[in-house]
Amino acid sequence: MPRCWPLKLRSRTGKGKLPDGKSSASGSTLTTDSKTAADQKEQDKEKVSKDEKAEEKKEEEKKEEEKKEEEKKEEEKKEEEKKEEEKEEEKKEEEEEKDEDKKEGEDGEKTEEEKKIIVGSVSEAKNIYRGPTDDDGNWTWVDKYPDDVEEAAENEETAKYAVLVRNQKSNDSRKKLEAHSIVIQSPQIRHALAEIMADYPGVACELSRLEFEKPFKPFVHRWREFVSYLDKPDLDEKTRADMKVLVDILKYEIGDDVKTFQDYVKNGVVCFKDLWMIFQPGSVILSAYQGPLSAFETIETEYLANNCGKFLQVRCDCVDYSGKEFGRYTEIINIPEFIGTKKITGLRAYPLIFHQKKEEIVAKLVNRGTIFEELAGHHYKQYAGKAITWDREGNELETQITGRIIVDIDSFNRFSPWRVRYLNDWNAADQERFSKFKEENGIPEDKFVLPPHYRMLARSRTRGYSLKFKKWLDFFVEQISEVQWNSNAFDRLVLPPDQKELILSFSESQLKGNSFDDVIQGKGKGIICLLSGPPGVGKTLTAEAVAENLKVPLHMLSSGDLGSDPWEVERELSSILELVARWNAILLLDECDVFLEARSNHELERNKIVSIFLRTLEYYEGIMFMTTNRVENIDAAFQSRIHVSIEYPDLTTAARKTIWTNFLRGSTMKSSLTDQDISELAQLEMNGRQIKNVLKTAQLLAARKKSETLDREFIETILIIEKRRPGAPQQMMHYM
Repeated sequence: MPRCWPLKLRSRTGKGKLPDGKSSASGSTLTTDSKTAADQKEQDKEKVSKDEKAEEKKEEEKKEEEKKEEEKKEEEKKEEEKKEEEKEEEKKEEEEEKDEDKKEGEDGEKTEEEKKIIVGSVSEAKNIYRGPTDDDGNWTWVDKYPDDVEEAAENEETAKYAVLVRNQKSNDSRKKLEAHSIVIQSPQIRHALAEIMADYPGVACELSRLEFEKPFKPFVHRWREFVSYLDKPDLDEKTRADMKVLVDILKYEIGDDVKTFQDYVKNGVVCFKDLWMIFQPGSVILSAYQGPLSAFETIETEYLANNCGKFLQVRCDCVDYSGKEFGRYTEIINIPEFIGTKKITGLRAYPLIFHQKKEEIVAKLVNRGTIFEELAGHHYKQYAGKAITWDREGNELETQITGRIIVDIDSFNRFSPWRVRYLNDWNAADQERFSKFKEENGIPEDKFVLPPHYRMLARSRTRGYSLKFKKWLDFFVEQISEVQWNSNAFDRLVLPPDQKELILSFSESQLKGNSFDDVIQGKGKGIICLLSGPPGVGKTLTAEAVAENLKVPLHMLSSGDLGSDPWEVERELSSILELVARWNAILLLDECDVFLEARSNHELERNKIVSIFLRTLEYYEGIMFMTTNRVENIDAAFQSRIHVSIEYPDLTTAARKTIWTNFLRGSTMKSSLTDQDISELAQLEMNGRQIKNVLKTAQLLAARKKSETLDREFIETILIIEKRRPGAPQQMMHYM
């Protein structure tokens, strides 16, 4: 059986050859097989060609993709470079506009780029320049150096001239140019101006470069001294020549202003635009600002405007007292705009030199300043007239005050609810004047005394406390007077002699300084006296009479003056006790039942008040009178704290007769009552307060009837009316 080889094997071994090299036995079979092999080979070639083309196509596509990737990377790189450039530009803009970015940043926080910047890290200076102005007048700072910058006009060449005038185009139709400012470079002129401008505020002639700007106020105000300086016989030629140059310049620049100023002085009138000319810094002006006519020292003037229109603001100083030392206090006086000319003395403020009676007003002001100086510290005085208080917004209000006052600025600053005036220190010129005044008058260096000039500038008001109205007020110095003491008050007090002697003895010893002290230092050094009894028997009068006899202030309080809350009572009581001790006064706590009444288990708030009062009394070092008509309700803890307790019984007939007699003697109207009339009136069961009220009302009735004497019929008329009052004793009219 012939062997049959696979086609692939035959094609690989050669044409018609068998694997062993022998020829094929059948020719026809070989031919057919050869065709088949050739076809298969062609098919294989076509297949290989297609595969190669596919692979080439893939490679081309791959190259195109790689090319696109590279182009994409190139574009991304360019975009990144572009972004980097934009970031650099943004960073630069942020550095240039850092102030605006800070304002516009949310919540005022810095941006991340700003946080990375270390401010001031480069040890160099960076110059920026003002940019061009647009149509709206806006401009900004730029890095570019401006092209149109010219060389500085002031250089070594200009430094050799005595005076340098900076000119600008004039708005005056009579001038082409006018001076913006002048620079004094001559040492001779500076030396001369040091004498001419002595004490003129804001002018420092010791500077090597002295500048004055238009309108050259110092030269207008000191023109007379300026011109007269050239007439000095001992003036050297160089100084005279340099000064002549300056005079010629100023005559051209301010000659018209000087003539106008001289004309104002001559005629005593002024217009608003030139009002600044008459207010020379350092000069004394007069004004009825916040009181009577007072003197002030001018500091400076300035034209301003508000909703009410234009005005000239004059800032000036007066002399004030802070409670510890004297000093300067700046006031602001506004002079509103007016049309045409106005009389200088009719202005709200005007210079002292224009007052017709200059010597008289100066003497009056110095006199008042002397009183002001004497009122430094704290003083017990009498007052009658207008005083100043304030509303909630701090605006001044007038009020009428009569009675005893305490002048005490230091206590006003510490305890009043009103604004404190903080003073400025004395300047160098003030110190020089003080030293010269002390040297001329032989006053010790460590003693402070106001020279007459500063007494003239003293404030017209001082501050203190009204004992009658219980208010902190501003008092006018000229209305303060000495206290008129009632020396007979204690003698007329209806009390047993031994009780009067006891009250006087402990009061006098306490005011002189009682050296007795507790185991604990400062505890229990005061004297507390309890006065108990029915109304109108003389409890309050006793404290008043003691104060009059000892010539000390009496500070009278009631429970309502201290408030109702425990913390409020403690605060007010502590302040009052400190003031009473400072003023060396007697404290009268009238109708003090709310503080003395025994504590209970139910009224906790009142218990707190009683406890506070008990603790405060332990450390009180003055004299205190307390009055009550319910002595049986006093808390047991008060018994050991009260040094003297006096009980006032109902008035006897003899006591009432004494009271009637005392009131009639002290009356301003002459009485026609006989001793018999007084004895009969004393039979009525009336207390001292009722007797006083009856006599006071009877005097008013007598005045209404135009009677020159107080007759019994007027008293009987009042008693008939009193009988109708609920609770009046029925035996009041038994004698009629």
